[in-house]
This record gives sequence, C-alpha cells and structure tokens, in this order.
Amino acid sequence: MTDNKRVTNKQILQKIDDLKVGEQGLNALAIKIVSRMVKLKSMEDWFDHVNKSDIANTVAYKDLELTEEENALGDAAKLMTLMELFKGEEQYEKCAIIRGRMDEVNKILKKGKQ
Repeated sequence: MTDNKRVTNKQILQKIDDLKVGEQGLNALAIKIVSRMVKLKSMEDWFDHVNKSDIANTVAYKDLELTEEENALGDAAKLMTLMELFKGEEQYEKCAIIRGRMDEVNKILKKGKQ
C-alpha cells in the first residue's frame, strides 16, 4: 500500500482488520493521527509567520555564508533575467548598464575557475 498508488477506503479497512487492532486500538490510532496533524499544522503556521519576518530572512540569508563565486552566480542569474525583461520592453539603456555589471560578474567567475 506504500507504492504511491491510490488506496481505497475498503483497502485501508481490510488492512486494519488484518492487524486485529479492534475498536479501542483504532480509536487510539485515530487520536494519534489527528494529534500529529494538528501539531504539523501549528508548526507550519508558526514557520510561515516567522519566515515572513524581515529579521528571519536577513539572518537566514547571512547563515548561507556564500563564497564570492556563489554570490557572483546568483548575481549573474538575476542580471540575465533582468536583461531578458528589458530587451522585451526595448529598454536598451538599462540593458547596457546590466551588460557592464555582467562583465564584472564574469571576471569574478573566471577568477574562481583558475
């Protein structure tokens, strides 16, 4: 039943009957399942709340401790995205500025490969 196929209620009930847990065992299992689901939901809510705060975002990003090359790769991805956006909007002055910054980023990346 754990091979990611859809499982019917009938199959679940048959499996429970095979285990011979009885009504009391089934109720205890249901309580445990609901309790874990509530805990997971409250943890998810807490994480979402904390994750949305500016301080958490800043602290988490600083904990990455990115190398200069990793930072440059991130900058390159951002600049390439902006370049495509500005090309589509025919804002060629902005493309020229981005091209200059891309040259700087490429120097950092080349230095990292040596």
